[in-house]
Amino acid sequence: MGGFYMEQWRKDARHEPIIVDLEALVPRDHLLRKIEKVMDYGWLYERLDPYYCHDNGRPGTDPVVLIKMVLIQHLFGIPSLRQTYREIQVNVAYRWFLGYGLLDNIPHFATVSYAFCKRFPDELTAEIFEHILNKALNNKMLDTSAVFIDGTHIKASANKKKFQKEQVAKAAKVYSGQLRREVNAEREKLGKKPIEDENDNEKDPPQGGGNSQNTVDKTVSTTDPDCGMFVKGDHERQFAYEAHTACDKRGFVLGVEVTAGNVHDSVAWDKIYDNVTSKFDVQFVAMDAGYKTPWIAKKTLDDGKIPVMPYTRYKGTKGGYHPWDYKYDPAKDIFVCPHDQELRHTTTDRDGKRAYRSTPKNCVNCPSKAYCGANEKGQKLFTTHIWQEYLDIVESIRKTELGKRIYAQRKETIERVFADAKEKHAMRYTHHRGLAAVTRWVRLKYAAMNLKKLAQWSWKNSNFSLIFVHFPTTYRRTRAFAC
Repeated sequence: MGGFYMEQWRKDARHEPIIVDLEALVPRDHLLRKIEKVMDYGWLYERLDPYYCHDNGRPGTDPVVLIKMVLIQHLFGIPSLRQTYREIQVNVAYRWFLGYGLLDNIPHFATVSYAFCKRFPDELTAEIFEHILNKALNNKMLDTSAVFIDGTHIKASANKKKFQKEQVAKAAKVYSGQLRREVNAEREKLGKKPIEDENDNEKDPPQGGGNSQNTVDKTVSTTDPDCGMFVKGDHERQFAYEAHTACDKRGFVLGVEVTAGNVHDSVAWDKIYDNVTSKFDVQFVAMDAGYKTPWIAKKTLDDGKIPVMPYTRYKGTKGGYHPWDYKYDPAKDIFVCPHDQELRHTTTDRDGKRAYRSTPKNCVNCPSKAYCGANEKGQKLFTTHIWQEYLDIVESIRKTELGKRIYAQRKETIERVFADAKEKHAMRYTHHRGLAAVTRWVRLKYAAMNLKKLAQWSWKNSNFSLIFVHFPTTYRRTRAFAC
């Protein structure tokens, strides 16, 4: 009956045979057209050729088609490869992008997953990311004068109720050797014993289930041991990964380092910083308060970079003296309190903290003892770090007009990258398990985001001459690749 009433208004053309050109069905300004204009795939065929057999087995699926299917998933924020496969079947633009007709069978999502997990080299996703980034660099789209570094959590595919407590080794600090040498040099001047490496005292494992000096208790997921338990603000505890990301002033992602969700930002900072600064000419490095550590301040300044971090500093106890009320005398290496009493350098611990103490007999009867926080004996303890001068420089930089302007750009760049990645590209949670799989997944998302920005910017600027190599269409759906 429904068909009868339909015929009164319009013709039912569901089964009407027509001859159509797929090229004409895709809008001229479609995102995939823009991407197809700027991309080249010849290097992918050369890179993946050794992983296919040419004289045995049945013809395989074009590897570029498999890579394009993954790009479609991340470009349009499709949660899974299974759903991507379904979307490609009914989407004309997706079929056009792959070079498939309306009646051609789309490669199964299991084929795509197998290729990335078993066949393709592990470093392929990193190479795709670097290729797209270099294309943007060659066309002068990047502005790396200021780099912004931050991390965002990605919910892991792990049941938060399935876990166990384990003793795991503490993460080694890359600067521990340098810090220990400088600490021991100061302790030698003060007549103190040198501090040994923490591993020197760990000859035998602890007995009776106790913790050693180099181990900590952590909550480990039995579903995905590579992720980590974290809690942020008032949110509930959950297993997650963290993508430590660096971007430029124009929002291009320059690098990423994926860790467990319970790894502190400052611990993962060295790898992402070294990766970015070794490839690009960087002047400013802007970070939030989680990265404001003596080592990060020292390393960036020693490298000739300008760190920009929040300048809010410890203000002391409420109603008491502020730390800056104590004046430092570098000639004598002492601090002088507001009542002109000297606090002398007594020791430096393994963490690099210098301890300055007052003389109890000079402070026991001081009327302002309650304001300075002296103990019952009348002794005031004041601590600074061995690299405190670097933190002081960072605070002075942040107070300048240029420092304020650079730091204000942080929320306009790196925070926007995270917002787009989660809202538009489905990076809020992952279905993958294992650090290696999640790392590949994150790199492909950032590669798709950079590719989208590259394509759209080049499309808008008609006078922009892209630097790319055009390869013939004979690469499309070649049968030279065999399983």
